[in-house]
Amino acid sequence: MIRIVLAEDQAMVRGALSALLGLEADIEVVGTAADGEAAWRLLQQTQPDILVTDIEMPGLTGLELAQRIARQQLPIQVVIVTTFARAGFLRRALEADVRGYLLKDSPAEHLADALRRVRQGMRAIDPQLALDAWSQADPLTDRERKVLRLAGEGRSAGDIAEQLGLSHGTVRNYLSECIGKLGVANRIEAYRLARQKGWL
Repeated sequence: MIRIVLAEDQAMVRGALSALLGLEADIEVVGTAADGEAAWRLLQQTQPDILVTDIEMPGLTGLELAQRIARQQLPIQVVIVTTFARAGFLRRALEADVRGYLLKDSPAEHLADALRRVRQGMRAIDPQLALDAWSQADPLTDRERKVLRLAGEGRSAGDIAEQLGLSHGTVRNYLSECIGKLGVANRIEAYRLARQKGWL
């Protein structure tokens, strides 16, 4: 039996995925979570074989969950199911040792097959997306990414500095670095471009 925790912030999608996986004789959904922090707690309580997660969620993102699982060396495989067919997301997912990356518009039976392959130690990733992921490297550091994400949410440099425990000048430097690396005119354009590329 493959034991699954499902993390997805949209209730309807979460319910549909849980119901679909529940139809499989060899798959058991042992818990579902609506945000990343709840998913992290659930993983520790249930110790599933596989976490099936979206990328964009409140609290922790699916990628941050994968990174935390890898850092803690938990014996849990991660499969991302997302609407984002962006090479940057996939590249970061692979760097976090994500074993599967599927798009939500894939046929439903692909998910169960992917989970079985991942459980057997294989990867389940769209081949074209995998090729695209290595065509353009993400120029941002983790700290630049955090600062730019908060700036894109409309936070001031002062707010960002307070939230991340940095000085105001350091935040401005990070934003300048992002703008320079991405070759754009301002922080809003930097945020839009980084989102489009899947680097945030």
